[in-house]
Amino acid sequence: MDGIIFDVDGTLWDSTEVVAVAYNRTIEAYTDFDTRVTADDLKKLFGLPMDRIFAAILPKLPPSERFWIGAECFKQEHIELEKTPGTTYAFLEETLQVLSWQYPLFIVSNCQEGYIELFMRKTGLEKYFKDHLCFGQTGTSKGQTILRLMEKNNLHAPVYIGDTQGDADACKEAGIPFVFAAYGFGDVPDAKYRIWNLRELQTLLPSLP
Repeated sequence: MDGIIFDVDGTLWDSTEVVAVAYNRTIEAYTDFDTRVTADDLKKLFGLPMDRIFAAILPKLPPSERFWIGAECFKQEHIELEKTPGTTYAFLEETLQVLSWQYPLFIVSNCQEGYIELFMRKTGLEKYFKDHLCFGQTGTSKGQTILRLMEKNNLHAPVYIGDTQGDADACKEAGIPFVFAAYGFGDVPDAKYRIWNLRELQTLLPSLP
């Protein structure tokens, strides 16, 4: 193993309560729909590419309108998260500190550009990560985004930590091992490796083949 790549939402932190506020404010301001989203709704959607999230939230809008309303949702999301950051999961910083002594750490997410940077800045965790990449930068599948990050950083045998079936499928596409964060948003019944809190990574990762 020559690196560890993390997902963000449902793996490192939970921002769904805050993001729901931003999305609902935007939907109310720019549409006539009575659609509103909850944190639980977003937990089922986070991990999908951004275009699929807004297709699910606003299915009656044509793609062009969803695109600009989505862009405004992201703008409001960043404003809201600057005021009220998401909640990090237990043992996060202590785990990153220990792991960063042994492996380079990275982030790959299906989020918009700027979200990973906001996460790192608001949590003060920038110092633990070597690089990051997201859907907003690549416009590709998560598996391809992982492969791009691997190529850029000369990684040959990293492992990915995520919380959804989409993460597991992306790892299959990229040809790397997947560790299921079972405390997160999704369910991956066939996951070969799983953790119930971040601290368990410290004992699991050295035992991976």
